[in-house]
Amino acid sequence: MKKAKPLKVAVWSVNYAPEEVGIGPHTTALCEALTGAGHEAWAVTTFSYYPSWRKRPEDAGRLYRTETIRGVRVLRCWHYVPARPSALKRIVHEATFVLASFVRQLFAPAPDVYFVISPPLLLGAAAWLLGLIRRRPFVFHVQDLQPDAARSLGMLPPGPLMRLLYGLEKIAYRKAALVGGISHGMLDVFRAKGVPAARTLFFPNTVALPPEGEIAAGGDGSFRRAHDIPEGTLLLVYSGNMGKKQGLAVLLEVAALLPDLDCAFVLCGDGAEAERLRAEVAALPPETAPVYVLPLQPEGMYRKMLLDADLCIVSEQSGVLACFLPSKLLSILALARPALLLAGAESEMVRLNEGGGFGLAVPSRDPAEIAAALRQIDANPNRLRSMGHAGRAFVSRYERGAVFPRIIGELEERFRRE
Repeated sequence: MKKAKPLKVAVWSVNYAPEEVGIGPHTTALCEALTGAGHEAWAVTTFSYYPSWRKRPEDAGRLYRTETIRGVRVLRCWHYVPARPSALKRIVHEATFVLASFVRQLFAPAPDVYFVISPPLLLGAAAWLLGLIRRRPFVFHVQDLQPDAARSLGMLPPGPLMRLLYGLEKIAYRKAALVGGISHGMLDVFRAKGVPAARTLFFPNTVALPPEGEIAAGGDGSFRRAHDIPEGTLLLVYSGNMGKKQGLAVLLEVAALLPDLDCAFVLCGDGAEAERLRAEVAALPPETAPVYVLPLQPEGMYRKMLLDADLCIVSEQSGVLACFLPSKLLSILALARPALLLAGAESEMVRLNEGGGFGLAVPSRDPAEIAAALRQIDANPNRLRSMGHAGRAFVSRYERGAVFPRIIGELEERFRRE
């Protein structure tokens, strides 16, 4: 019997390792899963910049570079990174990456399929054009519904630019061989926009589950000791991007309502709103519950921080699309930590929590209601433990070994060339 040829996949994404939050870790995991399954996958990406919106010093001024990370060939391309991103600067930021990476791929070997990860939305039209030139199909995998998110958050007003974004979205959906989404709610959106169900792919973000024995006892207290947070203090932790979408300022209002509760908030990360958030924390009244703003933690300390936490925060600004499922939630549940879900009742994660029971949801995002919920949960530590166990059971469906074989099998069936 003739052995099947390995699949050749060019994974085209603006985010890749060594970025530790956002889309980058999931792009990296996909490439490593493909190579681990015996296929030839390479990443076409840029120089790391997220979430700080700063390139590393060694990458400044570089146009292109090729390197290998954990067995995956990585083709990096220059792009513009604004120090203070705005709507217009983000457009230039994304457009420069699309142009630079498109040119580089004109001279790179042709894959069997281009696996395009959006945002940037413009990558869909670029992949269609490149596919016409190279006679190759593309998969358009959506991590964020950019036009809908920009409209719902008021980031762009109605007008020509918004119509252009929806036009680019329509091109990507119509021309892609498959349109992937990270939640079932996102697939519903695709179908409502005219994508046939047969061309949709449910591809959730994945998580690596640590052995239960490593997390059964919770944290060792090292993170608390490093920041003088006593054992027994209700510790609430947020880690990730600090942008408009997260709406983290509400947590400062909550802290101001809890001067008498033995609690502390840790906001850990970077992003477009980080500087403003630090300034607002510095201006809080002294009687406010303690709020610590920290940079992103190295992997080892990040894990210790989550394990020491009583509640891990996942926050979505009002107006964020209901179908969005933050990948940080999966990392939290994998460590059997309960989640504080600050999102609308219609959101995907609040809906999943109704059956999964892994978190404390406050759909209103009202500071007074959040503060009241924290007072109640502080008096019921057994409920916290129960939510942590439920979360660990729930998240097993997103474990990499449960997701990637199905995704890779789908790609093999559709795109392997004889």
